[in-house]
Amino acid sequence: MRARPVAIVILALVLAVGTTAHRSWAQGLSLIRDSESEDTIRMYATPLLEAAGLTPDVVNIILVNDDTLNAFVAGGQNLFINTGLIMRTETPNQLIGVIAHEIGHIAGGHLARSGEATAAANTQALLSMLLGLGAAIAGGGDVGSAVMMGGQQTALRSLLAYTRTQERSADQAALKLLDETGQSSKGMLDFLDILSGQELLYASNQDPYLRTHPLSSERIDSIAQHVKVSPYTDAKPNAVYVERHARMVAKLMGFLRPPNQTFLRYPDEDQSLPARYARAIATYRIPDIDAALKDIDALIAERPQDPFFQELKGQMLFENGRLDEALEPYRMANELKPNDPLLLTSLAQVLVESGKESQLESAVGQLKDATRLDPRNALSWRLLAISYGRLDQLDESALASAEEALLTGRMGDAHLQAERASRKFPEGSPGWLRAQDIIRTSERKS
Repeated sequence: MRARPVAIVILALVLAVGTTAHRSWAQGLSLIRDSESEDTIRMYATPLLEAAGLTPDVVNIILVNDDTLNAFVAGGQNLFINTGLIMRTETPNQLIGVIAHEIGHIAGGHLARSGEATAAANTQALLSMLLGLGAAIAGGGDVGSAVMMGGQQTALRSLLAYTRTQERSADQAALKLLDETGQSSKGMLDFLDILSGQELLYASNQDPYLRTHPLSSERIDSIAQHVKVSPYTDAKPNAVYVERHARMVAKLMGFLRPPNQTFLRYPDEDQSLPARYARAIATYRIPDIDAALKDIDALIAERPQDPFFQELKGQMLFENGRLDEALEPYRMANELKPNDPLLLTSLAQVLVESGKESQLESAVGQLKDATRLDPRNALSWRLLAISYGRLDQLDESALASAEEALLTGRMGDAHLQAERASRKFPEGSPGWLRAQDIIRTSERKS
């Protein structure tokens, strides 16, 4: 989270988590980045993707800051999951069942066949916005970095309107994937039971998942029959999966719900690790920084090798202006979970905002790694542009600014900065060639 948004950019509005989730003028998607939650979902998805013959690294995990129950795939291999759905699931198996179903849509190519003429135009617009997933001008690689995306609801619905035939096909694919990975399909059935209770509601009151993934008695009966005969129905979920699910739900609750709701959900008598995690976050958001630091220090003492507890402590200190103190926990988080682009960017932001020129070279190194690992994160490019500028490396600064502008949909700025970069780089050099690519891309999309 970042308490002080410093800029508003076209199609991307940075919000502080904990404020009311705004809607853009176009009723668009509000997206968040959180290393721990994305890592947990990827942990669940990877064996399923591999079983489906898909390459896990090319599938984007995208968290939508929306309290309704929904998950969908769009624009190819982009898996969107609402935070409301995650917080509503009671077990990892319920969430894994949803993920398996969506992977069934990807593997079956359903989106491509759902109104190709309409999707062809809408997908390009959607993808151009998805490129700005990390377009946080303020904020870092955690739950606090929220990005506002524009997009017409009618276009979105046309992209997500699966047929009942495709739903049954995705169900069957999901059941097969769950069996192949030795996981129970009971969670999938349990989640559909939750949804089935909404079928008598008016459409406007139903969760989007039900409207875009139509239920039928045949679908539920088919899954129930599979649950009866599958040899893996009584398989216990991985203990790591169980804890990571509980922690993810607790973290999202702590950041996205009012603190009083979090304290009601996780009362003091609940001394489980996820409950203490949620209360530490809620206490920080009251705000009571001293009590929150005491809570997170207790968790770190219990789990000194946990990168996400270290990250949270760094975030608390950084957002309260205690930059020097924030460096150590952020560095520790990066040591414990190396090559995580969001953690790298968070550490680099502290180095850049410290204002110490001696730290800039280190920040550049962190950010070069971050942009290589996750070129979608516009915040990384913006920080890189600032760092290069302060080091008087104006060619690299202009190129990084062009990358950031391209990601956030500012084609005029992208073109301008790329032209500046191309005049500074030697012709034919890698930097010059990349600047030429951005110039052509910006002209094509203008």
